[in-house]
Amino acid sequence: MTLKQCYELLEGDYEDVLGRMRKEALVEKFVLKFLNDSSFETLRQGIATRDRETAFRAAHTIKGVAQNLGFTKLCEVSNLLTEELRQDWGESVAVLVRQVEAVYERTTAAILAYKEECAYEKS
Repeated sequence: MTLKQCYELLEGDYEDVLGRMRKEALVEKFVLKFLNDSSFETLRQGIATRDRETAFRAAHTIKGVAQNLGFTKLCEVSNLLTEELRQDWGESVAVLVRQVEAVYERTTAAILAYKEECAYEKS
């Protein structure tokens, strides 16, 4: 799997991020670092404890990282959650959290598949 194919799986904009970062090695570096980001776990904790401020900050961070990395779909859904949490703890928070979780899991699965295939090819 190529990095571009990984981006297709996670519904991202490979060409945009490559245009900004200019080197595929740099894009790859930050894509793989995404797997170690704790924002999603922080979001889960904020939601579980109904801590709106923590959940908002985590959703906002996910949105920003997704935007910078060209993870279009994750950026879109986390933006919706961020805006909902910015206002209040509305009825749609639970639905939006499930959407973010589903897209986040697809995103990380695509990255992990890419990482595993790269490790296999190097061995």
